[in-house]
Amino acid sequence: MRALNRPWLLLVLLAPAAALFLLLTVYPLARVFLLSFAASDHGFEGARFVGLENYAELLQGRSFRRAAWNTAFFALVATVAEVLVGLGLALLLDRAFAFRRALTLVVLAPYVLSTIVVAAIWRAWFHYDVGFLNNTLRALGLDGVPWLFDPNIALLSIALADVWQNAPFCFLILYAGLRSVPPELYEAARIDGAGAWLRFRDITLPLLLPYLFVAALMRTLDAFKLFDKVYAMTGGGPGNATETLSMHVHRLAFRFFDIGLASAAAVAMILVAGTLGAAYAVQLLRSEAR
Repeated sequence: MRALNRPWLLLVLLAPAAALFLLLTVYPLARVFLLSFAASDHGFEGARFVGLENYAELLQGRSFRRAAWNTAFFALVATVAEVLVGLGLALLLDRAFAFRRALTLVVLAPYVLSTIVVAAIWRAWFHYDVGFLNNTLRALGLDGVPWLFDPNIALLSIALADVWQNAPFCFLILYAGLRSVPPELYEAARIDGAGAWLRFRDITLPLLLPYLFVAALMRTLDAFKLFDKVYAMTGGGPGNATETLSMHVHRLAFRFFDIGLASAAAVAMILVAGTLGAAYAVQLLRSEAR
């Protein structure tokens, strides 16, 4: 233990991790940041400094604004739905009843699937002619729905698939929060005559707030980076109805080879994600300080 107090030994032990951090995190971020001020089609070679032109072009472009709106809309809808579904599942499975453990395994199953598998499952269910959802609607005497081809509902359809896959993640966080509530509080409330709604409002909900915040923030961060589901299910279409910021960066960089503009869009994404991440870090530090 005394050896660990020597500064040179700490530096030697931390050097490999610091080198990896500089190589894999700082260098790519610095490269993207510098390229965002250049006109370039593949990198620094032949790049021309253009100042803030790329950022001005992004803000004036309808496709970037549409991608930003799609990303914000998806993150809001998916996060709210996943937290609410996760809360409902946690409240249900916190009770004792037959087959609770089996039902818990069924609830968690979608979360262990890869995103590509989830996208393939929901693409099959969303199929207009032979999909499970439209076959069910037709069996009930209703018309089929163009889930992935109608610009007005395509993004909501992808959000539905995201909720199915990631609501179990919120369930795990909120279930852990419920198990940490002292049962004596509920017993005292019952003795005082408080019903189920009052116990939920005055005991469960206040004590779950830190867990709700963590679940919502982590799902918002993940939803903000949405790429794989959109790429696999719609490719950003129809038109650009489901194109998110990640898809927009991908299209600029690898279809149009406008590396400077793609770097500026990536920097904008990093700023928003960094702000959300800082909020998460502040919440963690506050929790540890209590």
